[in-house]
Amino acid sequence: SKIEQFMTCLLTMIWACLSLYVNSTSISRKTVLEMGGEEDRDGAKGGKLLKRFKRGWMWNQFFLQEEYTGSDKQYIGKLQSDIDKGDGTLKYILTGDGAGDIFTIDENNGDLHANKRLDREEKAFYTLRATVVNKNTGLKLEPETEFIVKLHDINDNEPKFAKELYTASAPERSNIGTSVTQVTATDADDSMYGNSAKLRYSISQGHPYFSVDPNTGIIRTALGPGEMDREKREHYQVVIEAKDMAGQRGGLTGTTTVNITLTDVNDNPPRFSQSIYQFSVPESIKTGIPVGRINAVDKDLGKNAEMYYSVVSGDGLDMFDVITDKDSQEGIITVLKPLDYEKTRSYTLEIQVQNTQTLDTRFLGYLPTKDMATVRIGIEDVDEPPLFEKASYVMEVKEDAAMGTAVGSVRAMDPDGYNSPVRYSIDRRTDLDRLFNVHSGNGSIFIIRPLDREEAAWHNISVIATEFNKPLQTSWVPVYVRLLDVNDNAPKFASFYETFVCEKTKAGQKIQTVSAVDADDPVGGHKFFFSLAMEGAYRGNFTVKDNGDNTAGVLTRRSSYSQLHKSIYLVPVVITDGDFPMQSSTGTLTVRVCTCDREGNMELCNAEAQTSSAGLSTGALVAILLCVIILLMIIVLFAALKRQKKKEPLIISKEDVRDNVVSYNDEGGGEEDTQAFDIGALRNPEAIEESKQRRDIIPSGTLYPPIRRTAIPSRDNADVRDFINQRVQDNDSNPTAPPYDSLATYAYEGTGSVAESLSSLGSASSEGDQDYNYLSDWGPRFRKLADMYGAEDSDRES
Repeated sequence: SKIEQFMTCLLTMIWACLSLYVNSTSISRKTVLEMGGEEDRDGAKGGKLLKRFKRGWMWNQFFLQEEYTGSDKQYIGKLQSDIDKGDGTLKYILTGDGAGDIFTIDENNGDLHANKRLDREEKAFYTLRATVVNKNTGLKLEPETEFIVKLHDINDNEPKFAKELYTASAPERSNIGTSVTQVTATDADDSMYGNSAKLRYSISQGHPYFSVDPNTGIIRTALGPGEMDREKREHYQVVIEAKDMAGQRGGLTGTTTVNITLTDVNDNPPRFSQSIYQFSVPESIKTGIPVGRINAVDKDLGKNAEMYYSVVSGDGLDMFDVITDKDSQEGIITVLKPLDYEKTRSYTLEIQVQNTQTLDTRFLGYLPTKDMATVRIGIEDVDEPPLFEKASYVMEVKEDAAMGTAVGSVRAMDPDGYNSPVRYSIDRRTDLDRLFNVHSGNGSIFIIRPLDREEAAWHNISVIATEFNKPLQTSWVPVYVRLLDVNDNAPKFASFYETFVCEKTKAGQKIQTVSAVDADDPVGGHKFFFSLAMEGAYRGNFTVKDNGDNTAGVLTRRSSYSQLHKSIYLVPVVITDGDFPMQSSTGTLTVRVCTCDREGNMELCNAEAQTSSAGLSTGALVAILLCVIILLMIIVLFAALKRQKKKEPLIISKEDVRDNVVSYNDEGGGEEDTQAFDIGALRNPEAIEESKQRRDIIPSGTLYPPIRRTAIPSRDNADVRDFINQRVQDNDSNPTAPPYDSLATYAYEGTGSVAESLSSLGSASSEGDQDYNYLSDWGPRFRKLADMYGAEDSDRES
């Protein structure tokens, strides 16, 4: 009201006047000295200490208006001490926030000024400290005291919202006053002083659909359910204002925008776009194939618009079905059963549609929640192929049935009105062995080749039916022929059985359990009987005990067996089945006689038994033998190739000087061997036969004439050296020499040897006793040789 506004303004003016009065007035304080007189405040006089009570500034807070726009400095107030006598001996000093920059003080009279324009929103108050010092000495006359300069707020900031744009939603058909969202604004002005930061909210755009709470900023719906319908209008834009000074005139304003969307509720039932639908389909259409689509419309969205269709009545209730397309929400009519134009030429369906979600019926009134439509489907005639009476046929026949025996028959007819005759045949791709045939006129299937259930118990063939007048009109039907079992196979051992018996055992000892298998498949299952063959030669050695569970045990009938007497027994076992006609066979059990320990474990058998006990078959033994032969051949080939390789020299390099032990394994050819180590030829080179050829080359006397040699005077060492040089020259110049180096050994050491000749050829007697102890004096390398020869002499003496 106007009275309240007047009172507010009057109180504001009184408070401002009081603030200015306080700022411009300094309150003096009294100083009480413990000792009176004109004592010096800077120290002690007459040697006596001065003591005074604690002083304090009587001001503690100044006020300054923010955003001052005057050209002069803004006067804040005066600082004055009670010790200031006005004689100019005191000096006021200011420190703290902004001292000297923002705030200055007159050092002579204590006047305090602000030098800059200040903003309360940046800094609301400043803490300063003041003191008084003596100008001459610079000593403090008063302790430093703290005071505050506080800025008075003015309304210089408009309200600001947390967001420039808000997004909200509300359900359609909501009641009046339903909360939608809340907006919040803030004002940087001082909320503790005046109304500069006191806000009021109002709506400037969005009437009459929404309203806003002036104090909280909560937006609510302002119209009833009948007006807030999403199907009529879905989106709204609302503008909210926030005004300070409690919304009074002259206050500052901030705005924000709120986009409000009405969310959908299921308040609309689906409705067919038309009441009658018509379709036509050929009678040959397959089951599950779509016939047509029907459409219903729902004004709602999302799950509220989902619907499903159903066939509720009509003569095609059992022939057709309808399903819902999840993407388009259309109804798809499909075929449930095969159609036949000759039986029914049209069908009528009554189809219903409704929502999958619960419908909100508050706003429907008397309107139905479901909708109905009529669908008429016409059937078109199609020239169809022959139709078999059954989708498939199963027939049975014994496997020993004679050729020409009928297995069964199939029957097909023309479904059209013409009733054309049908011809039958077998699809040979399903009967590659040509075991069956079919009568082309009546569809009778019969056997044309012998059957064997053990080869194939089932035969799957296809029979083709073709119209005589229209060969292209054909159809197929599968025929499954099962062969019934006949007892035409004798039982036999389940596997090859081989066991052993100890030489010393007990009569009635079980040595093996045997079982049997049969390719037949009797209805009651297999039943085998085991017995020892009547003509068996070992009935006195072993016996067979039938266990009654299609197995039998082979038992000993003696307590001792001998490998020397007989190492292997072949025990014939007769196996008979229990079906009709009865079949039997004889299986042979191999029993080997072995020596065993006391616990009956096999220790030793003959070679055959050992091979058998190792689990090696005849094929494995043959393979092992072949591997051994191949290995021997590789060894022989390797030895042959090694003989042809170049022999390494006794000393590989000149630096590799070491003792070499050379073995001479060639004992020579006796007196007739005139070319092996003939030392006489070395001593008498003149006696060498010019025409004598080497044994290690091919003679070629006609192609290469013998090389003449120069006679050299007979000297022991010279003869040997010249002879060797001559042989080397002959070998180098002879093209018929073998393609490898031959090492010729001459048992002659020449003269100058300290040990003299070690060869026995020049010895007076090779059988005489010799003393080899001198070899020990030659060093450690010959000591071993002396020991060896000395040992040989001692052996001969003994």
